[in-house]
Amino acid sequence: MLSRYKRRLANLPPGAETPLNHALARRDRSTLDMVREAIAHRQTLLAYQPVMRADDPQKVAFHEGLIRVLDASGRVIPARDFISTIENCETGREIDVLALRSGLAALHGNRALRLSINMSARSIGYKGWMTMLNRWLQRDSTIGERLILEITESSAMLVPELVIDFMDHLQPKGICFALDDFGSGQTAIRYFRDFYFDILKIDGQFIRGISGNPDNRVVTAALISIARHFDMLTVAESVENAADAALLCEMGVDCLQGYHFAAPTTRPTWLRRGPRRAAG
Repeated sequence: MLSRYKRRLANLPPGAETPLNHALARRDRSTLDMVREAIAHRQTLLAYQPVMRADDPQKVAFHEGLIRVLDASGRVIPARDFISTIENCETGREIDVLALRSGLAALHGNRALRLSINMSARSIGYKGWMTMLNRWLQRDSTIGERLILEITESSAMLVPELVIDFMDHLQPKGICFALDDFGSGQTAIRYFRDFYFDILKIDGQFIRGISGNPDNRVVTAALISIARHFDMLTVAESVENAADAALLCEMGVDCLQGYHFAAPTTRPTWLRRGPRRAAG
């Protein structure tokens, strides 16, 4: 039997205000305000996580730069806590610009660094984003060949033709592209053949605990096979223990990323040594 409250909710018209809807809307407004304040006061930074080579897990293939914001108390807030709230609005574009700016400055300050930066497909064609990229490519000719742009599968499938054109424009400049969270969305194979991503990052839902999960092993093996067919480097995300890492190496992934190797840090070794500062 439905409770009185559930019966009342069942009789509400679609889109009607409920205590839950009100609480969710208030939370989203609070998150959006927090991010906007961080942007206004330049309280953003990158946390860096290494992506390790499977053929030698002691060696770093590249780093991923993950955007962070500072809240009013100075706490570092990871992207997972705010990105879904801001992704569809102008604030999401501004965050993408700031992530790119920080990443390009890091590449300029450390010529040995190879770095991936996340972006939404919604930022393709955004003037501020393209202006930032072009400015740094003109300033430092080595940046393009050391920059990887990560676009999530779900984001890429919003505007596949636009993503394809975008990649065709930037890959001749040496920039690589990674399809992030592969397996989490619904990539249409007819587009996948045309994407020409350089790197495929297998979603962590298939990687966590894979050594004890036969179903995930089958799915991951299939994803690795697809990547090989299209000549893409594979990265297993969310590798959290030695057993999973060993199995993934046996399965033939090219790179491993996760807390088993290192957590993201805002103070990587090259910053602790004191990099060359560069304004953007």
